[in-house]
Amino acid sequence: IPFFVAAPSSTFDQACPDGASIDVEMRDGSEVTNVVGQPIASPEAEAFNPAFDITPHHLVKGIITEKGILRG
Repeated sequence: IPFFVAAPSSTFDQACPDGASIDVEMRDGSEVTNVVGQPIASPEAEAFNPAFDITPHHLVKGIITEKGILRG
């Protein structure tokens, strides 16, 4: 099954050499363990909550942008 990414062209950093160079923002775990301010997990639970992930380029068939589809 082909995998496509949808992203605005403004998110591309031409100076970034590879995915290993991308700093992934870690978000507060409470965004995962709470819904509308109410806990949905035990108080001891820890949550891994990256703002996004990085898919290896060989798995991506193309990137859909407002300027068209980029294919690797």
